[in-house]
Amino acid sequence: MLQVPFIREHQELVFDRLTKRNLDAKSMIDDVLKLDEERRQLQTKLDNTLAESNKLSKEIGQLFKSGEHEKANELKEKTSQLKEDSKTLSEQLNQTADQLQELLYKLPNVPHESVPKGNSEDDNEVVFEEGTIPELGDNALPHWELAKKYDIIDFELGNKITGAGFPVYKGKGAKLQRALISYFLDRNTAAGYDEVQVPHLVNEASGLGTGQLPDKEGQMYHVTEDNLYLIPTAEVPATNIFRDELLQESELPKALTGYTPCFRREAGSYGAHVRGLNRLHQFDKVEILRVEHPNRSYEALDEMVAHVKTILQELKLPYRILRLCGGDLGFTSALTYDFEVFSTAQDRWLEISSVSNFETFQANRLKLRFKNAEGKSELAHTLNGSSLALPRVLAGILENNQTDNGIKIPEVLVPYTGFEVIN
Repeated sequence: MLQVPFIREHQELVFDRLTKRNLDAKSMIDDVLKLDEERRQLQTKLDNTLAESNKLSKEIGQLFKSGEHEKANELKEKTSQLKEDSKTLSEQLNQTADQLQELLYKLPNVPHESVPKGNSEDDNEVVFEEGTIPELGDNALPHWELAKKYDIIDFELGNKITGAGFPVYKGKGAKLQRALISYFLDRNTAAGYDEVQVPHLVNEASGLGTGQLPDKEGQMYHVTEDNLYLIPTAEVPATNIFRDELLQESELPKALTGYTPCFRREAGSYGAHVRGLNRLHQFDKVEILRVEHPNRSYEALDEMVAHVKTILQELKLPYRILRLCGGDLGFTSALTYDFEVFSTAQDRWLEISSVSNFETFQANRLKLRFKNAEGKSELAHTLNGSSLALPRVLAGILENNQTDNGIKIPEVLVPYTGFEVIN
């Protein structure tokens, strides 16, 4: 959530940067500033009224002590009116503050200056590309056909048990899935991230804290009776570990990693581009996140990007990195890099990771602060990234490593799987 003082002091910058999102935010910014001015005026009136009431109360006490009961009773009538005024002003103040808060929840984060303009994913900027795209024979199959051929993922059985988008992993497919999770966690902890196991359901305050609510409410599975939400990513529960925390500067950075299943209601349109593992309602993901000092959060973002690169290099998958344009940037993000793996059998790029810096946007909602060297409270910066989302990584491994004799397992995963080939 944007801070009102920042909006007030940098109106033109906020407006210009939000235009990168193809958002004409001028009216929203004007409404924010108008409501904030009303809130401040009401607060001043309330403070003055309470001060006047307190002053008169002291005078009344003195008058009663000196025997001037008539004057004291006159002032009591005045304080009664001041109490009524205070109650009215307090109600108006709360109403205005709620309206302001609701409007601020609707304003997305201000994009970083490096974010390119653009309308959609077609306008994202490729900043890095690495790896050799394998040449497959004419008989190459997409991963959903390979899954059926080797009986490692059953999409129809998942549809029977739950519905579309809930696959069942079987045999070597299940073991490969587990191997990827363990490998990702081991690589992350070796890089200094502390592993956590977090709940798979969160309360409304947690969803609001990281920005999934109210923006993505329709995409989250909602347990209505308990008012809990199935997590769309481990980012939500893991980041909320720090909600309402005041850290010491010496405690920064905080770096966590965790594995969770993820649940998302929106599975998109039908067609080959969403077949198989390309888009699911339930999928596994290993997440990394950091709480950083504002002075080094972009250095940390580069470190996170470099870390994900090393994993893909070890898996020997062809990949590229994109800087997302304003039109494709997530609601809470200031800057996002997407990783995509090339699926040779599908002849298309598949998104497998997003690494983002949210600056103070989440921290403001979370009330996540640290005490700086001067002893003052300051909002931290939060960052997170997929390291990695499993479905499309698995799809890339299956499709790019297929041979006439089966599917070769990347060498780095063999100690985890216990086998070298799926056949």
